[in-house]
Amino acid sequence: MDRLLALMALVATALPAPASGQAGGGAPARLHALFDEAWQFELREDPLFATDVGDHRYDDRLPSVSREDEARRAQARRAFLARLGTIDRSGLSAEDRVSYDLFRRQLRDRIAEFEFGAYVLTLTADYGFHMAFADLPNRVPLARVGDYENYLARLRAFPAYLDQHIALMREGLARGFTVPRVTLRGYEATIAGHVVDDPTRSVFWRPFEALPAGVPAADRERLRAAGRAAIAGAVVPAYRRFLDFMTREYIPGARSTLGASALPNGRAYYEFLVRRYTTLETTPEEVHRIGLAEVARIRAEMDTVIRRTGFAGDFAAFLAFLRTDPRFYARTPEDLLREASWIAKRMDGKLPALFKILPRLPYGIEPVPPHIAPKFTGGRYIPAPVGSTRAGYYWVNTYALESRPLYTLEALTLHEAVPGHHLQIALAQELEDLPPFRRFGGVTAFTEGWALYAERLGLEAGFYTDPYRNFGRLTYEMWRACRLVVDTGIHALGWSREQAMDFLARHTALSLHEVETETDRYISWPGQALAYKTGELKIRELRREAEQALGPRFDLREFHEAVLRHGEVTLPVLEELVREWLRR
Repeated sequence: MDRLLALMALVATALPAPASGQAGGGAPARLHALFDEAWQFELREDPLFATDVGDHRYDDRLPSVSREDEARRAQARRAFLARLGTIDRSGLSAEDRVSYDLFRRQLRDRIAEFEFGAYVLTLTADYGFHMAFADLPNRVPLARVGDYENYLARLRAFPAYLDQHIALMREGLARGFTVPRVTLRGYEATIAGHVVDDPTRSVFWRPFEALPAGVPAADRERLRAAGRAAIAGAVVPAYRRFLDFMTREYIPGARSTLGASALPNGRAYYEFLVRRYTTLETTPEEVHRIGLAEVARIRAEMDTVIRRTGFAGDFAAFLAFLRTDPRFYARTPEDLLREASWIAKRMDGKLPALFKILPRLPYGIEPVPPHIAPKFTGGRYIPAPVGSTRAGYYWVNTYALESRPLYTLEALTLHEAVPGHHLQIALAQELEDLPPFRRFGGVTAFTEGWALYAERLGLEAGFYTDPYRNFGRLTYEMWRACRLVVDTGIHALGWSREQAMDFLARHTALSLHEVETETDRYISWPGQALAYKTGELKIRELRREAEQALGPRFDLREFHEAVLRHGEVTLPVLEELVREWLRR
């Protein structure tokens, strides 16, 4: 998810003083003053985001997300964009020109989202604001009495926060701007688990089970009593009200169409999303064509691997064999987690050969929380809140073990943990010489493109030695190539849900459960799935260019530093930065 993959910065108030070149009223000083002002604005507007990035001034608040708030924010961003336009870009350093371009694109995208009316889409098939709120105990500091008071204030504020989301979703119902109904089957499970009779059975009670030493004994029972009251009196009734709204209003009233093109002004909206998530000036049809070409190329590699296994049947028979043979599946959740941990630890030992600089922050491995697991993907990286006592976490989905094949686990682990999301996001967090908005990233084509590229690095690090695991790597790459075809097929070319599922099932060894959940994800989150393969293709293209230009002088560790040292950037900017590195 964009938001979950963007939790990476230090607070603006802890930034170093501007460099001497930024002093006075010149273009650099004006630019950084604008960055700082816009940054402070975003922190005030989204207190949860502020907490995630280590700014704790607003830890007792939740965002206000009314229609009026969204309009006010859009107007403020228009003003920031206008001020940016008055700054002479030619008077900036190379790094500041990169920041200028990234800031401009970020503002334009957020303004366009508001103008299309996308603010009414507050959830997707596998995630939503109510799931993010349920992770609050893991996202906030809980060391002292004041931390608990802040936590309680947010629990009590949840009903108003939820009601604002419901109002936005009702606006979406009124103008036909909703998530497609078919993707919400079983969605009640993501809400119902929070409707409990006993507050101590709620996920929000966990911080009160064992209060830390920083909370005096005299305050403990008072805080626990307040916790029970907040959960029972505010949180549970709010989730109950949301469950009622979803089952009685939203799901029955959600649109029966699939593609984003069926939304009001939908074709223009989807074309915008294609440009936003690929960061390229391209069209749905061009992306579809690239996807079909990649599918054909990867299929040839998959056929070669099948022949190496000695399997006698055709491609479809091989997929059926992989999906049904028990040797390819863990027997218990613990077995799956142990295998993922072993893969991750082995890759940890390979990292110095691939990278000059490694992040200071460690990471752990946990199962996907049970209240979201049925509708969730096979795995995901959860960044650590900045300055917290938590590590980053690689979530592994242990729900429905028969749909979690071991032959794809190496690729999944390298993508979500190292050298994928954890390594890239944690390194970006440590780039203290960049403006905060860049350390936060949010450029999906870069983040997901890097993680897909990281899967392939396993070949160079000694992974995928088993042909079945190598086929698993290829099926993950094929999966991302299929996304280019399926996403554009659904949202621009009129594909049905069944057509999309059939395409995925015929070309990948994903379990049929994953085929369904992934298809619903693409339907409910148009454009995002295009980022992975688009970004990976650009990184691989730039690596080939560097290898050809440098010949025997090519150093993989130096190339990786050139790619990662500027944080998350758009693909055109990445191309410019790598080529400048080559010229130097």
